[in-house]
Amino acid sequence: MFFKSKPNTIPDAAAALPGRDAQMPVTAEHFVNGAALKGPYPSGAETIYFGLGCFWGAERLFWEVPGVVVTAVGYQGGSTPNPSYEEVCSGQTGHTEAVKVVFDPARVTLEALLKTFWEEHDPTQGMRQGNDVGTQYRSAIYTTTPAQAALVQQSRAAYQEALQARGLGTITTEIKPAPEFFYAETYHQQYLAKNPNGYCGLQGTGVSCPIGLGVTAA
Repeated sequence: MFFKSKPNTIPDAAAALPGRDAQMPVTAEHFVNGAALKGPYPSGAETIYFGLGCFWGAERLFWEVPGVVVTAVGYQGGSTPNPSYEEVCSGQTGHTEAVKVVFDPARVTLEALLKTFWEEHDPTQGMRQGNDVGTQYRSAIYTTTPAQAALVQQSRAAYQEALQARGLGTITTEIKPAPEFFYAETYHQQYLAKNPNGYCGLQGTGVSCPIGLGVTAA
């Protein structure tokens, strides 16, 4: 997933690509666990969105966590409605590649998901993740409740202290209430389950995030 000559600034809404009204057609079921990709979801389930570089490998991180009900990949945080993958990769939509994570808080805590998020990529790199450069690779957390937002900020502060203790940089992760999530094309959904030898460029900092694991048995 390498593209050259992408701008590293998010375009203003007026300058973004126009997109389209029609939603992207997407498969109904999760390729790995058969859950409904767009719901309905079980009562009590929560949703949060993570951007941590190429969404192929990022999604796999979360579908493997016990207590996660379903995952999906898409585009979020920009201005273009219902963009295509090629449009997002142009840097002219403002979106980042995001993973929708629906989880059962009785089986896995948000702390556990945040620990995975912070440790499995480098949140200090701005508009890139390793060799993947562009606005669509920026680090992001998009929350759906005030309680999530508060915990995310606490975890960010804790991880920033841990990074600084190791002489590493400042977290650039975009944190805000979730904007509209646009599902990516079906071939991107659960890509690494369909293509086990596919590209995954995620690399963490090697610094542990000092928050509780909080995973309970099924």
